Amino acid sequence: QVQLVESGGGLVQAGGSLRLSCVASGLAFSRYAMGWFRQAPGKERQFVAAISWRPSSTPGSTFYADAVLGRATISRDNDKNTVDLLMNNLKLEDTAVYFCAADGGSDPLSTQRRDYTSWGQGTQVTVSS
Repeated sequence: QVQLVESGGGLVQAGGSLRLSCVASGLAFSRYAMGWFRQAPGKERQFVAAISWRPSSTPGSTFYADAVLGRATISRDNDKNTVDLLMNNLKLEDTAVYFCAADGGSDPLSTQRRDYTSWGQGTQVTVSS
């Protein structure tokens, strides 16, 4: 079965950086678009970033939510079945549980939760002042 396991969360001061990682198994990883979502307490799970299964040189192969645009970089390694999210200049409002998700149907990618069929358990990111 498909498994997605996130790591890299933790407590960080505002202005700092974190790299979240997700290891995938049980799927043809290179054929899946991958995404990161986050959910703050009492709020809906929201889109953060996505990366297409298409080569990185393809226009539109990555997409970011406005809230993290310019501060986040999503990347993938198809040899290792991993997708990373590097977050810089973290803000208090970035505090949330971050989830990795796999989307086997979108081309090149989707920002919609409903298109992602497999999810990890999440990793907590807490930004302190």
